[in-house]
Amino acid sequence: MISEREKEEIKKEAKEILDKFANSLEKVKTKKKELKVQTGGFRKEGAGEETDSDFRKRMFENAPRKDGDFILAEKKKW
Repeated sequence: MISEREKEEIKKEAKEILDKFANSLEKVKTKKKELKVQTGGFRKEGAGEETDSDFRKRMFENAPRKDGDFILAEKKKW
């Protein structure tokens, strides 16, 4: 069992260690980061005339549930 005197010594040592660490951190130099702000999305808007003919076929082959021309999906199933 630890005596009260030993507890106080441990607290004092811990505070000294934390103070030394905090002083060391103050000396560390960091670079200031600039945030890049993007407006809009990443998709190019268009008429949709340029499509991959195989894309629709692959999507429907990979879909676990489908009904005719529709892929059935559930929200938040995970």
